[in-house]
Amino acid sequence: MKVSARNVFSGTIEKITRGAVNAEVILLISEGTRITSIITNGAIDNLSLKEGMNAYAIIKASSIIIGTDLEKSKISARNIISGKISKIIEGPISSEIDVEVGGSNVISATITHGSSEKLALKKGELVSAIFKASSVIIGIN
Repeated sequence: MKVSARNVFSGTIEKITRGAVNAEVILLISEGTRITSIITNGAIDNLSLKEGMNAYAIIKASSIIIGTDLEKSKISARNIISGKISKIIEGPISSEIDVEVGGSNVISATITHGSSEKLALKKGELVSAIFKASSVIIGIN
């Protein structure tokens, strides 16, 4: 499977909860790190997804929000994964932020240069990578 998205995480489907139209899929990507996706029931059926099978969570870097000091914050995004900044590439328009989140997983985010400056991000700093469950595509081989 080749895709252009920067964030592709391999894991095991831990739980599938079906609703009337959509389903929630929870993928365990490393010990204690889960990614939640909301996809259609049709996608569940087309991919023949089952609990316990291997799958991939795919997220575009532009769908990732970077936050700091969020310990007491309440937000509606289902996926809030904390880690340390391992790399920052500053550009005149956008910045790329790589966050090590454990289990050899790195989440890459592209944020505006202005946001990067406002947050005063530094390599080694603890941050949170935030993304909505509806931004996560599930794939299989």
